[in-house]
Amino acid sequence: MNNLPSVELLEQMHAFPCQFTFKIIGKTEDGFVARALATVREQLEFEVDPPFRVRHTAGGRHVSLTIEPEVQNAWEVLGVYQAVRNLPGLVCQF
Repeated sequence: MNNLPSVELLEQMHAFPCQFTFKIIGKTEDGFVARALATVREQLEFEVDPPFRVRHTAGGRHVSLTIEPEVQNAWEVLGVYQAVRNLPGLVCQF
């Protein structure tokens, strides 16, 4: 999780502003989904949750969260990645 994309790569791959897809996988305990959404919302200074989808693993131990906010630039993307990486229960993000 230490390898974040560069600003240059993000700007080459996306036409900002745009909808950006964040995938976050974590343990289902301790309200992981709500905490992840709150982290993204706070980082992007949104008043409400951005569009998202949730999928639980068959065993129920992990949850996959797809969050698709409108971001203004590559720096916002990197800010979200950096904020999410500190979430307790995080398994991976991409």
